[in-house]
Amino acid sequence: MKAGVLKETWPGETRVALVPGVVGALVKSGVELVVERGAGALAGFPDGLYAEKGALLGSREDVLTGAQLVLSVRSFAGAHDRAAIDRLGPQHVLVGFLDPLQQPEGVKAIAARGLTSFALELVPRISRAQSMDALSSTATMVGYKAVLLAADRLPRMIPMMMTAAGTIAPARVFVIGAGVAGLQAIATARRLGAVVEAYDVRPAVREQVQSLGAKFVELPLETAAAEDKGGYAKAQDEGFYRRQRELLARVVAESDVVIAAAAVPGKKAPVLVTTEMLRGMRPGSVIVDLAAEQGGNCEASRPGAEAEAFGVRVMAPLSLATTIPHHASQLYAKNLANFVQNMTKKGELQLGSDDEIVRESLLTRGGEIVAPRVREALGLAPLPSPVSA
Repeated sequence: MKAGVLKETWPGETRVALVPGVVGALVKSGVELVVERGAGALAGFPDGLYAEKGALLGSREDVLTGAQLVLSVRSFAGAHDRAAIDRLGPQHVLVGFLDPLQQPEGVKAIAARGLTSFALELVPRISRAQSMDALSSTATMVGYKAVLLAADRLPRMIPMMMTAAGTIAPARVFVIGAGVAGLQAIATARRLGAVVEAYDVRPAVREQVQSLGAKFVELPLETAAAEDKGGYAKAQDEGFYRRQRELLARVVAESDVVIAAAAVPGKKAPVLVTTEMLRGMRPGSVIVDLAAEQGGNCEASRPGAEAEAFGVRVMAPLSLATTIPHHASQLYAKNLANFVQNMTKKGELQLGSDDEIVRESLLTRGGEIVAPRVREALGLAPLPSPVSA
């Protein structure tokens, strides 16, 4: 089997689907790799490193015509790279971030070409799939970089310092949403010396927050049904969010930095920090809204831009992982290689496997969108019988 890696075409994307370090393991599995020239350049992986590890180098045309398995980061999300999609057909298998829950309409274009596709966003959250969890790898990068952005913009120092001129008090950082990105933000802020508080609608994450040295903020809200079976936060009604905002206002006002990372898969992000709440913050305070791609947790956020309200700087970055492309690619590539190896035997894809990971991440096959959650998002009726991967 020949697998191909294309240079990413998503605007601003600097990552690459595979790095030289994983090529050897895939080659040993019987997979022949062809990499588009320059695919890894922006992430710090020159063509020569791929060749040294046993990959073939070729043109974009070589990859599209010669590879059965096409591996990507984000080029095909929302059917962005239509030129490439139009060159693929039923003989191809596509794997990558395809954003099926946020941009389900784009999945129709992939299905229409008869492609078999797997969305890494749909990999189930089970122990055996942890090494394939590209969402968590990406979130780790995002949480780390969010704190560095805040520290760069904050007009004060993060750690406490005792000097001959007096003592500098530590900055107060508040993290809303203790998923992978939020937990990494907590850990990074603590390493920089901040006093950190964190809140999550899921009470089960309290111990994780406390283990990182942060204080878990308790709110008198009913949260028994706040977590789904996959461990993600569930959407709540507007009355819940209104009460939540009222209770969070005090903590937000006392914070120098707020990292907002509360998101619900496939849903618009809840607004947890209103513009009015910014009025109570100290001038020069910073908010980094990591839910910007889903509409934002802060009412004043402008996705992809910086804004200012009442002297508070509001940052709403998109795709922060692309600002750390070397390590972001390294982690993503390992996740992707593990995913491919899981469904490969003797160099052949086992698409008929009933493996839970393969089955749950299958997005399209035979001209159909087969993922139940995506069909529901598009208003499509359930398939008459389960489709085996």
